[in-house]
Amino acid sequence: MNHEEKSLQEVHHSVEIGDKPSTFKKIISFFGPAYLISVGYMDPGNWATDLAGGSQFGYTLIWVLLMSNLMALILQSLSARLGIVWGKDLAQCNRETYPKGMNFILYILAEIAIAACDLAEVLGMAIGLNLLFGIDLLWGVAISFLDTFLLLYLQKLGMRKMEMFIIGLISMIGMCFLTEMFLAKPAITGILQGFIPSIPNQAALYISIGIIGATVMPHNLYLHSALVQTRKINRDEYSIRKALKYNFWDSAIALNLAFFVNAAILILAAAVFHENGMNDVAELQDAHQLLAPTLGSEWAPRLFAIALILAGQSSTVTGTLAGQIVMEGYLRLRISPALRRMLTRLLAIVPAILVIYIAGDDEVGPLLVFSQVLLSMQLAFAVIPLIHFVSDKKRMGVFAISLPLKITAWTIAAVISILNFQLVYEEIRNWIHQFDNIWLTTALIAGGLGLLVLLLLTVIHPLIKRKKKVNMEVHPPFSPSLLSSSDAPAFHQIAIALDYSPSDKQVVSYALKLAQPDTRFILIHVVESASSRMMEEDTDDYEKRHDEERMAKYLTIFKEKGHDAIFEVGHTGRVKFIAQICKDYQADLLVVGSHGHRGIKDFIYGETVNRLRHRVNIPVFIAQ
Repeated sequence: MNHEEKSLQEVHHSVEIGDKPSTFKKIISFFGPAYLISVGYMDPGNWATDLAGGSQFGYTLIWVLLMSNLMALILQSLSARLGIVWGKDLAQCNRETYPKGMNFILYILAEIAIAACDLAEVLGMAIGLNLLFGIDLLWGVAISFLDTFLLLYLQKLGMRKMEMFIIGLISMIGMCFLTEMFLAKPAITGILQGFIPSIPNQAALYISIGIIGATVMPHNLYLHSALVQTRKINRDEYSIRKALKYNFWDSAIALNLAFFVNAAILILAAAVFHENGMNDVAELQDAHQLLAPTLGSEWAPRLFAIALILAGQSSTVTGTLAGQIVMEGYLRLRISPALRRMLTRLLAIVPAILVIYIAGDDEVGPLLVFSQVLLSMQLAFAVIPLIHFVSDKKRMGVFAISLPLKITAWTIAAVISILNFQLVYEEIRNWIHQFDNIWLTTALIAGGLGLLVLLLLTVIHPLIKRKKKVNMEVHPPFSPSLLSSSDAPAFHQIAIALDYSPSDKQVVSYALKLAQPDTRFILIHVVESASSRMMEEDTDDYEKRHDEERMAKYLTIFKEKGHDAIFEVGHTGRVKFIAQICKDYQADLLVVGSHGHRGIKDFIYGETVNRLRHRVNIPVFIAQ
C-alpha cells in the first residue's frame, strides 16, 4: 500500500485514533464521515418527492421513507466496510476489476451523477434565496458559485473541522423542521399508522419509486469508502472489527437524522396540505407560499426557505469530494481542488442558467426532477460492484459479508435497480411523447438499451472472469538502482538569483555548500525601479548604483572563498532575464530564494520561482 494512490490523499489517515481500547474519545473520533454522507440524503432533490407524497397521501408513505433509509444504511455500511478492510475506495476497486472501456463509461456515469446532484443543490439554493429574500432565480444560481470558495476554505482547515461544519448545518436544518412540526401539530396516530406498509393506488406506487430513487445517492457510496480511510487505525483484526462497529454506529445515527428531515417534510406536507384538501403540492415554491396562510405564522415559510438553503449548502461539499475520488480512482488523474470545484459547479450552473433564461422560472421544477432521473440511472452501477467487492473472500478475508447479509444486499440491489429503471423508463416514454422526434426517440431508446447491457456486464463480469490486477501505482516500479549516486552531476556553473532581501543569506549559504572546488558562480540581479524599467541600461538612478555596489560586495565574498564569480544585472523581465543568463553561461544549477509569501501575496507580488521552473531546463534549488 505504500506506493499506491490513496483516496483523498491530502487527508488520508489524518484523524488520529486514541490508543486506549473503547474509550469515549476513541469512539467519538470515528464519528464524522457518515454525517458528510447524510447530507446527500436530505438534499433539495428529495424534497419534491416528499412533498408530493405527503400532500397526496398524507402519512401513508412514511414506511417507504423508513424502508429506503434502511436500504441506505446497509449500503453505506458496506461502502465503509470496503474502505476500511480493502483500503481502497469504490472507484479504485472498479478500476482493478473491470475492463478499461467499461471503467471509462462507469466514470462518465459517476461524473454525470455528481453533476446532477450539484444541479439539484444549485437549484435548491437558488429557490431558497428567491423565497427568503426575493432574489431572482437567475441571480440565485449565479450566487451559488460563491460557495466554491467556502469549500476551499473548509478543506484547508482539515477534515475534522469540515465534519463539524456539516454537523452544524444538519443541526440547524433539524431545528428548522422541529419548529415546523411544533407549528403544524401533526396527528401522532396518523404518523404511527404511516409506518404500516400500504400502497393505496398506482400514483402512490409511482411516488414511492421516486422516494426510493431519490434517497440513495450513488456518489455517496464512492465518498463513504474514501472518507473512512481518513481514520488512522491499526491493521490487525481486532482494530478493524472495532472500526467497522464504530463506523456502523456513525452511519446509523447520521442516516436516522436524514430520515428525520425527510420524514418531517412528508409529515409537514401531510399535516398542512393533505388535511386541508390541497393534494397537488409538489413544487417547493408552492409549499412555501401555502405554509404561512395555512399555519398562520410568517416564520413557517421562512424556516422552510432557510432549511432549503442550508440543505443545498451542506450537500455541495460532498459533491466535490466525490468528484475528486472518482477522477483519481478511475483515471488516476489529480487536479487542483479549486479547479475541480469550479468545473463541478460550472457543470451545474450553466444548464440551470440556460434553462431559466430560455424557458423561464416555471421550468425549474422539471429541471429538478430531471436531475433526480440522472441520479437514478447511475445508482445500480455503484451498488452492484460494491456488493461484489465486499463478498469477495479472497480480498476481504474474514471480513467478507455473511450469506444472509449478501442475500439482503442483492435483494436491495434488485429492488433499487428495478425501481430506478422503471422511473427512467417512464421519463424516457414521456420525453418521446412530448417531443415526437425520430432522432431523439432513437437516441433515447439506444441509450436505454446501452445502459441495460452495461448493467448486465457489471453483474456478470466479476463472476465469469477474474481480471488480472491492474497496476494502481502512479509512480514507476521501485528499483534499488534509483538510489545510486554514481550518476549525480557535479555543479561547475551555479547561477544565483539575488533580490537583496533577507533570503539572500540562505541563498548564498546553500550555493556554497553545493559547490565544487572549481565551481564558478554567476550572480544575477534585476533592478526593479521605475526608471530602470523604462530606460533599462541607460538609467543611472540611485537604486541602480546602489544595487551594483552591493553586487560588488557579494563578488568579494565568493572570491574570498576561493571561487571565481561574475555578475549580471538586468533591468526588466525578471524571469526571462534570469532564464537567458542561465542559458548563456550554460549553468548546471540555479539557486533562488523564497520571498516568504504565499497564496494571495504570490498573486500580488508575482510568483517568480514557479514561472522560472518552466523556463529553465536545469535543476532549481529553492532556499528558504
